[in-house]
Amino acid sequence: MIKGKKMRISNLIMIGGLLLVPSCVSTPKKVQPPKKPENNPLIIPFNNNFDFKNIKPGHIAEGTDYVIAQAEFIKNEIIQIVDGARTYENTLVRIDDIYAVIESVWSPAYLMGSVHTSEEIRNEGLEASKSIQNYMTELSLNEDLYNAVVAYAANEEAKGLKDFSKKFLDDLLLDYKRIGFTLPKDKREKVKTILDTLTDLGLEFDKNIRSAQDTLFLDELDLAGLPDNYKKERLQNNGKYAIDMTYPSYVPFMDQAESDKARKALRFKFNNRAIEKNIEVLNDILRNRMKLVNLLGYSSYAEYRTEDRMAKNPKNVWDFENDLKQQLREKAENDVAEMLSIKSVRLGRETKTIHPWEAGFYENQVKLKKYNLDREEVRQYFEFNNVTSGLLTIYQRLFNVRFEKVQNPSVWHEDVQMFSIYDNISGDLIGNFYLDMFPRANKYSHAAAFSVIMGKMTENGYQKPVTALVCNFPKPTDFQPSLLTHENVETYFHEFGHLIHGVLTTSPLISYAGTSVARDFVEAPSQMLENWVWQKESLSLFAKHYETGQIIPEELMEKMIAAKNINSGTKALQQVFYGIYDFTLNDGFDPDGNKSTTDLIKELKNKITFYPYQEGTHQQASFGHLNGYGAAYYGYKWSEVYAQDMFSVFEANGILNPETGLKYRKIILEKGGTVDPYELVKEFLGREPNSEAFLRSMGI
Repeated sequence: MIKGKKMRISNLIMIGGLLLVPSCVSTPKKVQPPKKPENNPLIIPFNNNFDFKNIKPGHIAEGTDYVIAQAEFIKNEIIQIVDGARTYENTLVRIDDIYAVIESVWSPAYLMGSVHTSEEIRNEGLEASKSIQNYMTELSLNEDLYNAVVAYAANEEAKGLKDFSKKFLDDLLLDYKRIGFTLPKDKREKVKTILDTLTDLGLEFDKNIRSAQDTLFLDELDLAGLPDNYKKERLQNNGKYAIDMTYPSYVPFMDQAESDKARKALRFKFNNRAIEKNIEVLNDILRNRMKLVNLLGYSSYAEYRTEDRMAKNPKNVWDFENDLKQQLREKAENDVAEMLSIKSVRLGRETKTIHPWEAGFYENQVKLKKYNLDREEVRQYFEFNNVTSGLLTIYQRLFNVRFEKVQNPSVWHEDVQMFSIYDNISGDLIGNFYLDMFPRANKYSHAAAFSVIMGKMTENGYQKPVTALVCNFPKPTDFQPSLLTHENVETYFHEFGHLIHGVLTTSPLISYAGTSVARDFVEAPSQMLENWVWQKESLSLFAKHYETGQIIPEELMEKMIAAKNINSGTKALQQVFYGIYDFTLNDGFDPDGNKSTTDLIKELKNKITFYPYQEGTHQQASFGHLNGYGAAYYGYKWSEVYAQDMFSVFEANGILNPETGLKYRKIILEKGGTVDPYELVKEFLGREPNSEAFLRSMGI
């Protein structure tokens, strides 16, 4: 998952179309250059590093005020240019400069709102994000700035633009239509009000999920099947065991605990996180999305969101999801039959249902019974530091770069590490990244790459990109080091793919830097890089026993690879369910109609997946993607088609082939959003994309 703010008007509000030229221009107010704050850890010289360790309450708010004032100054400079004197550099590039100025505090502030240990600073980071998003909404609705773009678009230089410069102008014009510039001014004001409301609601939705703390207290008997170290880490003074809602606690329990009753109780709690607040917040988000598209003339929020993406329209998404659902059905039926066979033997009677709190457990049982594959045995070979070292080795070899750990960096928590990336050929510094990999209270609870600084060409040279990778892998304890599941390792490679996409960018514009690509393509480069955790050649570089140092045995690797597609059908159907649920909410669903968001999740879960809905749960309350990925969750599977097609080139040429890796870096990673992603994929493949590799990857 990528957490960042794609810096273009459409990327803020996710919209696109044609424009009408308004008849008048108001006189902009004079704004003096703002005075730079002193000793603020977020206001730094060009290509320096943020002093995260010394952020204090007030710094984020001060930095936010400063960059908004800077942005206002640049905006007014643009507006005051005489129309006949407009150029690409003094109008369009300066608009991109506004985004860069805003991003310089927005990204680190948003990150601090998600990871800092101080509640005061976290809240200040979230408030800053809210203020900046509201400012960006105002900026996107500024009629004078719009007139400046339209005036430039009419001149001869604009008509001769090529490549990413032309694309940037076209995208801006498209964005302005989608923000409502074909509407009367009173309706544009309503659009602004709705967008501000959606910003506030989205931040509230995410905050409620982060703040949702719950724990299930169990007796030792309920933990049968779990490793001793897992139990030791959770034993309380009163003899009870505390199972919280973090992934290192939740996932192993659901996969290994023998008690159906305990798993059912834990899943009930897990899928009712944030229920007290977020059901209504989600309804409010849906209501305001409907108001927005009604004003803008779209039939649904889904139509509005897909227009400027690879999918182009809702029909293409529905066709994709429904076709995939049918293709997966037979494989999913076989997956469930394998689990039912084991469950029937275990219970001593025939059974016809796998409940959702049983899915992980019986999938694990299939691995044990059919392949003799023990997840605990596998974990012994994936110690966090070994995996990190191997991952860095693979990425360095593929992309012709060198990673160097930064000593004594200024970071927000003692667990955080910092690295620099250098180009192997030139030796030049490309950028930096942070790793914040272990759970703690009130930290962002999933796995995602957060932009910290985005790439951009400036008069001082190229702005070096910086990304932070935030995960929640098991933390080392007194009992054992951090041992990752194979799924954790896959997540690590995936999220690092987002990180490398962000840092290796060479886009001249921040608007297209790194992961600022079509939202239904953004996962593809990361999904492709998951494949390296399934290949013997790459596994042998880092999978070694945490005690003996022995490389993972060939026999165990073969079992893992053979078991790769266990439940690939049911898992993919689950993703189709998430995508269809999200898309349905945004394509005709009425939160004030006869059907609630819970009614819908129940109906679709029973219809699409083979696991019946668990009564009394409200998964949508903690389904964070419904905010940031609204009407866009389909993109995970959509982009996977392209991911597997791209990986087929590495399969043919060698998974550690440096020429193929460098070609991928140059064509896919460096270009970011400067070129349509379909054209980039086609260039890398040397042919039209297809879905053959995607279906083959799931054993279909």
